[in-house]
Amino acid sequence: MKPHYWFRWLSVQGAPRLVLRLQARRGDPFAELMGGPAGFDDPYPLIERLRGETRLMRTSIAWATFDHELCRSILRDSRFGVRTTESFNIPKPLQKLAERFPLPPNPVEPPSMLVIDPPEHTAMRKPVASAFTPRAIRRLRDRVETVTEELLDDLPAHGSADLIRSFAAQVPIAIISEMLGFPDEDKALFLDWGDQMTPLLDVGIPWHAHRKAMRAMEVMNDYLDQHIERLRRAPGEDILSSLVAAGELDSYALKATASLLMGAGFETTVNLIGNGVAQLLAHPDQLERLREAPELWPNAVEEILRFDSPVQTTARTALTDVEIDGVRVRGGNTVVLSLAGANRDPAVFADPGRFDVGRDNAKDHLSFSSGVHVCLGASLARMEGVYALQALFERFPDLRLDGPLRRRALFTLHGYERMPVHLGQRAQAPEPV
Repeated sequence: MKPHYWFRWLSVQGAPRLVLRLQARRGDPFAELMGGPAGFDDPYPLIERLRGETRLMRTSIAWATFDHELCRSILRDSRFGVRTTESFNIPKPLQKLAERFPLPPNPVEPPSMLVIDPPEHTAMRKPVASAFTPRAIRRLRDRVETVTEELLDDLPAHGSADLIRSFAAQVPIAIISEMLGFPDEDKALFLDWGDQMTPLLDVGIPWHAHRKAMRAMEVMNDYLDQHIERLRRAPGEDILSSLVAAGELDSYALKATASLLMGAGFETTVNLIGNGVAQLLAHPDQLERLREAPELWPNAVEEILRFDSPVQTTARTALTDVEIDGVRVRGGNTVVLSLAGANRDPAVFADPGRFDVGRDNAKDHLSFSSGVHVCLGASLARMEGVYALQALFERFPDLRLDGPLRRRALFTLHGYERMPVHLGQRAQAPEPV
């Protein structure tokens, strides 16, 4: 482990963690939401407590909004950029220390398109976008169906399983691995990297989680070096081969892009499927409605995304002084955007705390963000979610929980680490959606 990793953690994660914990102990509900167990397990009571009468509020940590209209407008406003280390009032010396010790290519450091603004963002996003066109997604549909059916075949009828590890995580691993040209035998590596590196996308993670992520990042960096060289010699039909052949991105940028596709494509879909299973089992009337009207499955996935968003929050930093809803936000100040709060805004969604698979405007959620940083893989995640959930409940109609669920100790990424289920009797494979 390289010594400077500790300094990186202190400046980027440790300082925010300390600030959040101190403020939470003082009874700050926003700090409790961002860094406490309540924010991990059930953030929605805190969100409603914070919503209040002010659409844009100044917390002890940053500006924040839980308002759908404000979140959407800020996400689309070119006067705001992606989050920087100026968030959480991190001292300048720590910010400069972080800049002195760059990390291996990863999803949370430039040139990852997640953390850069136009025009650099546009240049990074354009060559990748071809992998997510409607035509490209249609071509992946058969593969998603095949992978899902194979995974369901492998689940033990009348037995128990951890549905996250054995199913929800395996669907996106198979698809993203294929899109990046990974050999089938390396998919297990992908799962381990996803588990260990995902916390980097969160706020204020502990040192032990950061250390594990750094180790995984080093191993993945070496793997990608070798993998990219293989693709130079023998390119395939995958998106990474196309990027290598195009020559627009250097090796560092190629690895940053691959790691982002791995992280974002994996985590969002895992949480979508896991959260969907949990909500449908908690609302058997809605599951029965889907059995009677299976054409509602695509809308049900939109409602899952709205009701229990896989990505709970994002942030934008004002690039200049901006007036928002009559409030002046100075350049350099950060606004935390609660996507989960926006998705339960009563001004947009009637009775927002009710889970309704037939909700007319469920698709108005912001779970995939908006504006120039809108999720490239949104259509793929939707398609994976629809087929995986419908096929699971049709193949195992008696599926039920078989022990306590365990959420991941993360705030930004909202999903389950463990979901023990009893599968019950196996039915025949479902017809394609």
